Amino acid sequence: MVNRWYKPVGWFLLCLLLVACKGSRSVPDETLFSGVIRIAADESLAPVVQEELDVFEAQYVLAGVIPRYTNEVEAMNLLLMDSLRFVVATRPFSEGELKGLRNRKFIPKSIKIATDGLALIVHKSNPDSMMSVSTLQKIFSGQVTKWNELFPHRKAQPIYAVYDDPNSSTVRYVKDSICRGEKLSEQSYAAGSNAKVIEYVARTPNAIGVIGVNWISEEQDAASREFSSSIQVVRVSRDENPTYENSCQPYQYYLHTGQYPFRREIYINLNDPRSGLPTGLTSFITSARGQRIVLKAGLLPATMPINVVHTRDNL
Repeated sequence: MVNRWYKPVGWFLLCLLLVACKGSRSVPDETLFSGVIRIAADESLAPVVQEELDVFEAQYVLAGVIPRYTNEVEAMNLLLMDSLRFVVATRPFSEGELKGLRNRKFIPKSIKIATDGLALIVHKSNPDSMMSVSTLQKIFSGQVTKWNELFPHRKAQPIYAVYDDPNSSTVRYVKDSICRGEKLSEQSYAAGSNAKVIEYVARTPNAIGVIGVNWISEEQDAASREFSSSIQVVRVSRDENPTYENSCQPYQYYLHTGQYPFRREIYINLNDPRSGLPTGLTSFITSARGQRIVLKAGLLPATMPINVVHTRDNL
């Protein structure tokens, strides 16, 4: 996947526009589809969020959105401190956050926009790319630390578990849903970003990484989607003895049916009392066009009908 989320040239030009027009009426007033705002988003969702922004700004030429891709903790803190009004995250507002904002006379909203899959990735040379949920729990909690403890035919090489950021939604999910409350393995490594997780796994035969699936979905028709060829995507099974038949990868169909075990919901957390550009951007992302972008990114759309087509080979 081409990394499109970092746009320094666009940010520079937008800043020049703001400086040049400061104090001038030529700066568009903020409406549903005009003005300039800052938003924050979970870095694990950067590719799909940036694609949404690219298309939104192309359609609404008087709108400018400056994104900050960071960990989920920082993104939500920025919203709660009223530094911005729009955050894309893998959780809705908590009850405590809702209460605090309502006490300040705000009307916060959480809008589900997609279902994401967390992909487990290994080196292309790894001969064991089919694992059970219980095996992955042992790896990420440090109950096993060498590959031969799981697969006797392997050498006694250390297992390096790699994730993006200690405060990321990915790590929170691994702790809660994979490790089930256990501490992370001492052989865990924070690479700094999803892109760096992919790079590390691609050059480290002993590693296993966890990332958002939109980072490795190749840009092609959703019906024939493949994952990045630079790594292997682990097939995951709920069964103790994984086989090709009882395991699957985080394709949209398996997210839809629930067969893929590592799913999470994606939300827009909105605090926009003036119903301005953040509300307009939310309307776009939940529209048919915005949801097609979600589909193209390898995620499961939340607000559009899903057609499941069963095919079989001709005999």
